[in-house]
Amino acid sequence: MLNFRTNTFKNGIHPPEHKRETNGLPIRQFPFAPVIILPMVQHIGAPSKIMVVEGQEVVRGQLIAQADGYVSVPMHAPVSGTIRKIVNVPTISGKMAPGIFLEAFPSSTQEVQEGTPVNLESATTEEILQGIQNAGIVGLGGAAFPTHVKLKIPEGKHCEVLIINGIECEPYLTTDHRVMLEQAQDIFTGIRYLLKATGATRVIIGIEANKQDAVDHLEANIPNDLQVSIKVVPVKYPQGSEKMLITSLLDREVPSGGLPIEVHAVVVNVATTAEIGRLLPHGRGIQERVITITGPGIKKKGNYLIPIGTPLRYVLEQVGVDGEISEVYMGGPMMGTAVSNLDISIVKGTSGILAFTEKDVIRPEKIYPCIKCGACVDACPLFLNPSRLGILAKFEAYDQMTEHHLMDCFECGSCSYVCPAHIPLVQYFRLSKSIVRKRQAAAKQTLEYVQ
Repeated sequence: MLNFRTNTFKNGIHPPEHKRETNGLPIRQFPFAPVIILPMVQHIGAPSKIMVVEGQEVVRGQLIAQADGYVSVPMHAPVSGTIRKIVNVPTISGKMAPGIFLEAFPSSTQEVQEGTPVNLESATTEEILQGIQNAGIVGLGGAAFPTHVKLKIPEGKHCEVLIINGIECEPYLTTDHRVMLEQAQDIFTGIRYLLKATGATRVIIGIEANKQDAVDHLEANIPNDLQVSIKVVPVKYPQGSEKMLITSLLDREVPSGGLPIEVHAVVVNVATTAEIGRLLPHGRGIQERVITITGPGIKKKGNYLIPIGTPLRYVLEQVGVDGEISEVYMGGPMMGTAVSNLDISIVKGTSGILAFTEKDVIRPEKIYPCIKCGACVDACPLFLNPSRLGILAKFEAYDQMTEHHLMDCFECGSCSYVCPAHIPLVQYFRLSKSIVRKRQAAAKQTLEYVQ
């Protein structure tokens, strides 16, 4: 059943979409880099634990690092080749992390190794969750949270509705759009696994109105024995946030500090769903993902299926960049991260690579004092007061920021986007949250020591 809803969440913004450059370009296989660099820190939680040694030969899809605990996932070889080095490697955070240099066999066909399938009909809920963890699947929308942890329904809770997130509201990115157009059967197979894992009684695929072709394609291919509702919502940023999407689709509000399961919902990204449907029937691990490569500084724009661990420098060499390239982002322009080192590599959470030339980057000459205009308050989808939080951040009043719900902020950047004074509010909040978390961790350690 196709249903268009005129209601949406309150506040939010409408930045230029910039999606036409790539939304009509089909997914293409990216060349295999001569050397793959795999940092073990690719997801929220404990890093993967290396299982191989230098000089060892591996085949594509082989397990090379295991999950180090429950909130962790393993890693699989993106190419067949030889483990050349196990050393610390740079990451997008600026920190070094344990990693693997994998030199690809130049003459290999790069066929993927088969594993033990997770049988949909006979597998239990726990076996499906274990299969998802074994496949190394994390949220592909950018958060990179281990999917098996997200799907585990806490005792005393129940999931009524499974929401498949096909919103993709970030400007420039069209990864999920192409996945919906080209991997419909994988998506529906993934939904079957997710229904069994969560116990949900109904499924909604949420899609914004600027992807009507994806809506039509999925609607035409829904299996007869699968009850799926596709709901189209108006275009608005940041509707891809799960809390905002739940409000738009269900008219329910996730409580402060709470999770979607508090309102009996589980939200899974559409590309993550497709990977579950693609990998579990074969017992394979994730070794590549679809990435949008675009921006004014890119010559060969498109959506590419790229092996995880492909060096960013190699990616830019292959697609070609403008000689006056000024900034490169991993992810979208709103919630992505500016790259300071081209020697980092593609990770599981990389949804896009954007390159801008100097003429495309607007750099404010000065940051002005807050004029209390209220534009940030009107933009914030969580009804926070970014102006007040920004002032508190300036004076390092982190306890007061917490009282004003700092930790509810998911760093969408809407406040920074509309601020006429050019105050980098989201950067202030990101730093403040980091300091608050460090203080909380230190306080916890002290308490454990005392006890």
